[in-house]
Amino acid sequence: MCLSLPARVLTIEGDMAEVSVGGAVFRAGLQMVDGVRVGDYVLLHAGFAIEKLREEDALETLRLLKEMDDALSE
Repeated sequence: MCLSLPARVLTIEGDMAEVSVGGAVFRAGLQMVDGVRVGDYVLLHAGFAIEKLREEDALETLRLLKEMDDALSE
């Protein structure tokens, strides 16, 4: 099974970005997505941004993932 996570773009240098997922910072290739800017949300999979997300969709997905994590932690 594959998993991708919404990540917020912190910095961009060439075709690479630093992105944040839940406070953790990762490097992500931007080669597959056009028009990404600092502050945008992308779907991060295996070190690559594979899709640009609307902020509302990214935040809703992150909320649901946190809800699942909280339920499993009980």
